[in-house]
Amino acid sequence: MKITVLGCGAIGKLWLAALSEQQHHVQAWLKVPQPSLAVHINTLQNRTFEQQVLANNEKHLAESELLLVCLKAWQVPNAINNLSPKLSPDCPILLLHNGMGTQEELLPLPNPILSGVTTHGAYQENGIVYHKSPGITQIGSILPDTNKFSVLANILNDALPEVVWSNDIYAISWLKLAANCIINPLTVLYDCKNGGLLNHIAKVHALCDEVHQVMKHDGIQVSKQTLIDYIMDIITRTSENSSSMRQDIRSQRRTEIDYITGFLLTRARVHGLILTENAQIYRYIKRQEDEYERLSSHLSRSR
Repeated sequence: MKITVLGCGAIGKLWLAALSEQQHHVQAWLKVPQPSLAVHINTLQNRTFEQQVLANNEKHLAESELLLVCLKAWQVPNAINNLSPKLSPDCPILLLHNGMGTQEELLPLPNPILSGVTTHGAYQENGIVYHKSPGITQIGSILPDTNKFSVLANILNDALPEVVWSNDIYAISWLKLAANCIINPLTVLYDCKNGGLLNHIAKVHALCDEVHQVMKHDGIQVSKQTLIDYIMDIITRTSENSSSMRQDIRSQRRTEIDYITGFLLTRARVHGLILTENAQIYRYIKRQEDEYERLSSHLSRSR
């Protein structure tokens, strides 16, 4: 199968390696074009994968049977809109990122749009990707007439298990969003690893309460206690992890807050709900971003 992976951070490279090992014809698509990309993975089995993979080949892109998107949520709309004229209109686009809301921004495209959530744990350091924990990837679509793409779950599962097709990806995405709404910004607020949130249970519960209100109004059938238990389990299991938002803030990069808490607040407005706690923490994260963006702009003008 011909596959293009757009976004080559830790998860993108993980997929490039896994699909390549299954003899799929894969390529990377990079913002700054180059003919190939070095992929170096330390796998769960303590094996090493090292390979130069094809990159930015327009013929391969035009013939691709799947575009696997592993970008940050805020990068997705512009990147895909720039690529779409070079893609076959029949090529499905599978979005694998934190947050929600990008799918709606891509609806004018003729391509089938699929969504996915993954729990694989991986990070990149000095060009090497360390695959630290196995996970489950669930894919599906909220759009009609896309069940025919469920075969992709089997193909992807052979490469990087476990991958399953879900007929209710919207609810699954909401659960992942709920965890991200709480864990990501709170680890920034308290500047702690995920496990540090066990010292701030009251704040976790306050955010959970508001998130649950929106989920209920959006038709997601989950009890408040089940939601709290789900999030506390993630905090405990990933206690030594540093959230992606905390890493972004520490590295002075743009975060995915607009597609995480921002999406939550948008849905709350649709339902006439006021989320005091989540709105407050959203503004806090945006102030952090604004502060270093202003500093960067000032330094650029000073040169």
